[in-house]
Amino acid sequence: MSTRRDTTTALDDSRLPVRATLVAAWTSVVFLYAYVDILGFFVPGKVDDILVGVVFEFDITQTLLTTFLTLMAVPILMVVLSAVLPARAARITNLVVASVQVPYAMFNAVGESWSYYYGLAVVLEVALLAVILRLAWTWPRRVASPEATTAVHEEPLETQRH
Repeated sequence: MSTRRDTTTALDDSRLPVRATLVAAWTSVVFLYAYVDILGFFVPGKVDDILVGVVFEFDITQTLLTTFLTLMAVPILMVVLSAVLPARAARITNLVVASVQVPYAMFNAVGESWSYYYGLAVVLEVALLAVILRLAWTWPRRVASPEATTAVHEEPLETQRH
């Protein structure tokens, strides 16, 4: 005789901690920035301009590339900062940086001839940044339990044993 198994059991839908979700969101922003730039090389004429030393109508110089690196380092560093900063600092940093990144993401589409491609990129980047802003804004607060507040004033366990 066989027993019948219930195959309709619900999947475990545990929520990720806010930090892990922020790290994932910033990682997605970084990948999106990188792939938009990489796929952008397929836009006709883009590589030709780069080969003659021009990008976005600017001459390619060490200063320009250092500026680009600095701008890209911000979301890259947010991956690790979201994980390691104390909660209050991580919340504030995420709110400030994501707020600044929204206009930066929109500026990247200005003057581009491929409006569908770069428009979609901006929509996706701003959507991810909106998720980051919402996560940081609604960061859950922990209510101190009575045990935690009284435990601070008690003697250590080793002292109590003697």
